[in-house]
Amino acid sequence: MSYHPLPSATAHTGHSTNAKSEEPSYRFELATYHSWLALGSGNDGSPVSTIVKGVKRAMAGEYSRELSQKVFAGQSRLIEMGYRQGGPPGYGLRRMLIDGAGNQKGILTRGEHKSIQTDRVTLVPGPDDEIAVVNQIFRNFVDDNQSEVMIAADLNAEGIKTDLDRDWTPSVVRQLLSNEKYIGNNIWNRHSFKLKKRHVRNNPDNWVRSEGAFEAIVDAGLFTAAKAIFAAKAHRYSDKEMLDGLREALETHGFLSGIVINEASTLPSSGAYQSRFGSLLRAYKLVGFTPDRDYRHIEINKRLRKIHAGTIHDTVGGIEQVGGLVQQDTKTGLLTINQEFSASVVIARCTQTDAGAYRWNIRLDTGLLPDITVVARMDQANETPLDFYLLPTADMTFSKLRLSETNGLSLDAYRFDDLAHFFAMCERTSILEVA
Repeated sequence: MSYHPLPSATAHTGHSTNAKSEEPSYRFELATYHSWLALGSGNDGSPVSTIVKGVKRAMAGEYSRELSQKVFAGQSRLIEMGYRQGGPPGYGLRRMLIDGAGNQKGILTRGEHKSIQTDRVTLVPGPDDEIAVVNQIFRNFVDDNQSEVMIAADLNAEGIKTDLDRDWTPSVVRQLLSNEKYIGNNIWNRHSFKLKKRHVRNNPDNWVRSEGAFEAIVDAGLFTAAKAIFAAKAHRYSDKEMLDGLREALETHGFLSGIVINEASTLPSSGAYQSRFGSLLRAYKLVGFTPDRDYRHIEINKRLRKIHAGTIHDTVGGIEQVGGLVQQDTKTGLLTINQEFSASVVIARCTQTDAGAYRWNIRLDTGLLPDITVVARMDQANETPLDFYLLPTADMTFSKLRLSETNGLSLDAYRFDDLAHFFAMCERTSILEVA
């Protein structure tokens, strides 16, 4: 089909002022033009329908982009006015509901939200005891040179809970020490999650901020001092600098541990050493320190935890692939299959006796009492599953089992090279097909 200009207005009436109107010319036929106007969201496969569909997609994308810009501009304006855009207030602060005229309506407790569109939310100081704890955290960090680990441990020892009624962790302490809301600043757009693509950490130049939006509960000088400490810790150390600092700590204390590293103000965190060198044990080895204990089991256990999570994921995927229905308890990992039976996945670590024989110790979960325990028996290097045992709880008389390389018919009857047999048990078949 050739594409022509739209017909003139006279073409709608059936009259023509052009003597050559019946000849082929560069314009749409009248029927084609009407179909262009009347075309809805359907697609009949014609070239015109394909073009219209493309145009509509472009228009929808442009509308979405413009709407996103308007929403962002509106949210930025509210932030600059000092209003809160969601999220918990944080320890030592409370959310205050404000009406359209700026009058306070009351404190919003956890889980409460505004119900009127013109209402706004801002932050106000919380109870005096919480404010005192917040300031004590800053003083311990700045004046006493305590790490986030030490501060969190002290708070938990005193029985103080976070604003979410949880125990303190180093990351929670770090967030408190670095959040400008405690000096009254309203910050937004630190991260973006546009069109559900991926989370992006925005440059500080792109943050939307309003200084002095709230009443400060921490002195600005104290906060600045804490910020300077974080900036010093964020210094990008070279491998040589990190190892030299570790050697100095070894000479000072005579030994190394995660606590020694975290408490040293001149060293990065123990997590930084793990990330840079693969593990603390490797970092220790590079500076000539050998722990008294054999910590290889720590690395093995860490690997086995990942394998356990991967095995559960593969098991769930295999059940769903054969058409089975599976529900997983996020806390216990127990699988409920087809609402008919339950299964628990266990990883059996391989150990070697003094005589050189290989053994696998299995602890059955007597608390969950699954109908079947899926045991992945690891290879000699504890890197990949060697085989699988499908152990019915009804046939197991002991909560602990010790497997050898061969175990006799009483146990090896439940041994399989893979989980194909287990997936076949989970496959659903209609009653009519069985009949």
